[in-house]
Amino acid sequence: MGENIKLIANNKKAYHDYFIEDKYEAGIVLHGTEVKSLRMGKCSIKESFIRVENGELFIYGMHISPYEKGNIFNRDPLRVRKLLLHKYQINKLAGRLSQKGYTLVPLQVYFKGHLVKLEIGLAKGKKLYDKREDIAKKDMRREVERDFKVRNL
Repeated sequence: MGENIKLIANNKKAYHDYFIEDKYEAGIVLHGTEVKSLRMGKCSIKESFIRVENGELFIYGMHISPYEKGNIFNRDPLRVRKLLLHKYQINKLAGRLSQKGYTLVPLQVYFKGHLVKLEIGLAKGKKLYDKREDIAKKDMRREVERDFKVRNL
């Protein structure tokens, strides 16, 4: 499609803390000054989480800094925002979330054309030993790359 995608915020910690099994793209219900603030890159999803309530998705803890020139039109930076997804996708997610250990985590916020989108991951929590295993794999890969680099010089 060749749509223009511009990353606003990323949640790298989600990949460290969870196994991401499925990804979905959702729209977000926003107000005017929030979009202007997002255009300036003032957004954080590090502490945010997603819940399904009454067949609708909501994101909690997503911080969009108030727009400087927004004055009275500014909204609460941490307000609960509704996510837009097809009904069948929400029902599918709700079914998966009812299984033990599954949760929804926001992965990244980006502009797709002129629309703000949120990438959601259906995730299963990692245990401490899984995290240690990942760190060990990264260290091994770095070591191999370093050896390869030294040999090629």
